[in-house]
Amino acid sequence: MPVVHSDAGKLLAPEKLENIPALVSAYYTEFPKPDDMSQRVAFGTSGHRGTSLLCSFNEEHIYAITQAVCEYRKAHKIDGPLFLGGDTHALSEAAFRSALEVLVANDVNVRIAPNGKYTATPAVSHAILKWNRGRTSGLADGIIITPSHNPPRDGGFKYNPPHGGPADTDVTKEIEKRANAYLENGNKGVHIMHLRSALSSPMVQEYDYIRSYVEDLAQVLDMKAIAASGLSLGVDPLGGASLQMWEPIADTYGINIEVVNKTVDPTFRFVPCDKDGKIRMDCSSPYAMSRLLDMRDRFDLSFACDPDSDRHGIVTRRELMNPNHFLSVAAWYLFRTRKNWPVQRGIGKTLVTSAMLDRVGQEAKRPIIEVPVGFKWFVPYLHSGQCGMGCEESAGASFLCFDGEPWSTDKDGPLMCLLAAEMTSVEQASPSELYDKITERLGAPVYQRLDAPADDTVRAKLKALTPESVPLKKLGDAPVTAILTHAPGNNAPIGGVKVVSENGWFAVRPSGTEAICKVYTESFVGDEHLKSIQKDALDFLEKLFKEKS
Repeated sequence: MPVVHSDAGKLLAPEKLENIPALVSAYYTEFPKPDDMSQRVAFGTSGHRGTSLLCSFNEEHIYAITQAVCEYRKAHKIDGPLFLGGDTHALSEAAFRSALEVLVANDVNVRIAPNGKYTATPAVSHAILKWNRGRTSGLADGIIITPSHNPPRDGGFKYNPPHGGPADTDVTKEIEKRANAYLENGNKGVHIMHLRSALSSPMVQEYDYIRSYVEDLAQVLDMKAIAASGLSLGVDPLGGASLQMWEPIADTYGINIEVVNKTVDPTFRFVPCDKDGKIRMDCSSPYAMSRLLDMRDRFDLSFACDPDSDRHGIVTRRELMNPNHFLSVAAWYLFRTRKNWPVQRGIGKTLVTSAMLDRVGQEAKRPIIEVPVGFKWFVPYLHSGQCGMGCEESAGASFLCFDGEPWSTDKDGPLMCLLAAEMTSVEQASPSELYDKITERLGAPVYQRLDAPADDTVRAKLKALTPESVPLKKLGDAPVTAILTHAPGNNAPIGGVKVVSENGWFAVRPSGTEAICKVYTESFVGDEHLKSIQKDALDFLEKLFKEKS
């Protein structure tokens, strides 16, 4: 079991908080070395991430990436507005300004929130889809400046093309290649306009992301049912971009919502430390969510989002729900209440999300579309309507409107939080209680993720695996029924392997942001069976790492 830091669940001592002036100063004064791989632009599953203190997220990076995006837009004839958003991380504010300087200098029409307000990822995705609906030209796209739930020192940059969701690998590779070429050349050729001039340019227009998102919620959720229930709802935005959304939602629909923490502070000093002793605004972590958990008796239901609001954390009077449990309940509920969704509309899940979703789909007679890790894989299925819902185990999901149109093609935290309120209102039971009823019929899985070290050699070995090269015949003393190196939903490579038996499975894949490989395990038999699966997984990894080492 992983060691839990002594600071886990506690507020960090003031002297240990991030030095924000030093962080922001380094953003402007430190320059990356292009020959150092750790300081180059690198797009993982959620864009480019880094920190100015290690020269992996500095102004030079943002200038180069934004110029590359501008050239991508031009090459692909994307000439509508670009919706620009960002969260509450310290480096997000700085990078937002740098990106704006380059966008306007490249004659891009930019939409920003009024008064420089931060903007949630799902609000940007929804804005893109809303603009592009019915259009064949003048299409919009977007940029979100965010490292998601990462610690306060980090920065991040995501590009969402006209489909509204995260850019796929072909797009990010093109942007990454162009950006690194600029870095290698000292950013010669990057067009930059001083911020003051950019802000006064007619190319920049204000867009009310919050009003657009809030007023459209009735297209995707039964807001009347939530209001009529009189549920008492508590919300902790964890100092993120959803903060400014909740009161307009409450006022517009007459819902009883109390925001328990309205503080925005780039040190995130009010967020208890995660299991490793670092501040991480992870709304799935019982340590980061300990303060909201302490308040759970005050509310019928409470919830939280991470800083860019693409993840959800659901707290019932009993517990912080495991993301896999809530996603299973959400799928069960959606496919029995969205009567206008055709029967061929399926459940989208990543390979490492609970197999409970497979059982929910089988019970509902809905197809399961299993894809690699990364929400980008759900985008075409949400657009086509093949998926009514797309979800991943890290508490990220979105689903279609009542009429079958896509609401957002990026993960949407507030949407999933409000869905928890809707199902509680309609079913007269909490999501925890509803999950209990599902497990009575379909079994009660035990799920755990482990981490193991992974260098470039390990990554290469995992990537090179084929089903034939995996010698396992049994898993947890049961016959292996499938060995997957490609996702069954779209045949895309998973960068690792998934081994399945009748009542359990494990999957191994390298992290896109850390020097680890992630080992996901699940059993429908119990804890001892899960330990047996984990032993088989770790034994397999050990043998793999020893080969040709």
